[in-house]
Amino acid sequence: MNELENILREITPLSPEDSFLVFDRIKESFEFPYHYHPEIEINFVYKGKGYRRMIGDHTGEIGNLELVLVGPNLPHCWANYRCKHRKTHEITIQFNQDFFNQFMMQKNILKPINNLMKDSIRGILFSTETAEKLKDSFLNLSKMSSFESFIEIMKILNELATAENKTLLSSYSIELETFVDNDKMKVIHDFVHENFENKITLDTVAALVNMSNVTFNRFIKKRTGKTFINYLNEIRISYAARWLMEKNLTVFEIAFESGFNNIANFNKVFKSIKNTTPTEFREQFKGVKKIE
Repeated sequence: MNELENILREITPLSPEDSFLVFDRIKESFEFPYHYHPEIEINFVYKGKGYRRMIGDHTGEIGNLELVLVGPNLPHCWANYRCKHRKTHEITIQFNQDFFNQFMMQKNILKPINNLMKDSIRGILFSTETAEKLKDSFLNLSKMSSFESFIEIMKILNELATAENKTLLSSYSIELETFVDNDKMKVIHDFVHENFENKITLDTVAALVNMSNVTFNRFIKKRTGKTFINYLNEIRISYAARWLMEKNLTVFEIAFESGFNNIANFNKVFKSIKNTTPTEFREQFKGVKKIE
């Protein structure tokens, strides 16, 4: 399946020669459709309480201050919902994926930013405290010279990289996950993604990596923080959520296609992970424009 099929691909004005672009806008509403682009994007929204945030398969209502990092090709948008502000201040920073080359990223001083970029492929929401701390930096960006704003953006990225209480938003990413020095986790990851729609037993996966069930349970808990069944269910629900947004199938059909043989269990697991029912989740995305 092509995750980006039927979603608007935005052509940004950022050229290969540009280091970054800063957009500083006062808006009465958010009307740009659900979209993606290969550029990395930082979004700072001030006085936007009540707008709805959509990042990948995540959706949520934003507060008065919003600060999000969106990685390459991750579908996203902010939509009109219950916001009563007539003038919302939005500041967006866009830069290319090669803004930092790999040689630079291996330097100790940039490793926190390198890790931040890796996590951005699922979208990162920063705390209100971090947004408040950086508010003046964002508000002053458009008043600075090019070089001054470059230095300020570097400072912002460093603050974001070291900030506490970051939240990963989407349960899936467009870019492939990487597994450094852990071939067994990669084997498990690939097997589950290739077979999630079928019955998968603990015995089967444990044998796949030559572990006993007890050893495998300890391994998967240490690597993911979850039991195997929770890990498997999160992957199944991430596919189901994408299909609810992108496919014209019934909830019943999506439940079975994503590996659940009981619609009641599917509804229960979906709500426990997404805090909403499958039908309500689909309704939240109904007003989002897509290119057919």
